[in-house]
Amino acid sequence: ELISRLRSKLRMLWEERELVLAEARECAEHGEELEAMVRDVCKPNEFERYMMFIGDLEKVVSLLLCLSSRLARVQNAMRKIDGSTDAEEKRSLDERHKLLSRQREDAKDLKENLDRRERVVSGILAKYLSDQQLRDYQRFVQVKTSLLIEQKDLEEQIKFSEEQLETLEKSIP
Repeated sequence: ELISRLRSKLRMLWEERELVLAEARECAEHGEELEAMVRDVCKPNEFERYMMFIGDLEKVVSLLLCLSSRLARVQNAMRKIDGSTDAEEKRSLDERHKLLSRQREDAKDLKENLDRRERVVSGILAKYLSDQQLRDYQRFVQVKTSLLIEQKDLEEQIKFSEEQLETLEKSIP
């Protein structure tokens, strides 16, 4: 029964992932339309700033999510430490935790810098776009970020559920 429930949960997660991927494709198409519009109205150096911001947005958000996910896994492993855990493993987990914590702080700094750059890009676009077009751009940035977060969360849930299912199937003769 538990295996059946896990398989059902996985099917639902896979279906949800397909919906999110479809939304991501729509968002990417919308992004291409925005890109063409910005290219048409902005100066080349302003357009380059816009493109660098959009490219870095995905990279920085993905980096932050990846580091947070890895840090959470290390923290979970650290919570499972008990008297039988050897000293080398404890030391290794502690070092990984410190490293990932520093890396995540660095990624947060990158995100803050990216947020400042977004304000600069918004200021540039405000000179050329109508209020509605500017709101459309801001919504695009929000949706793109939300979809990246949602995709990463679904991938983590799927991975965890697949690992649970595999462990459970191996435990049953």
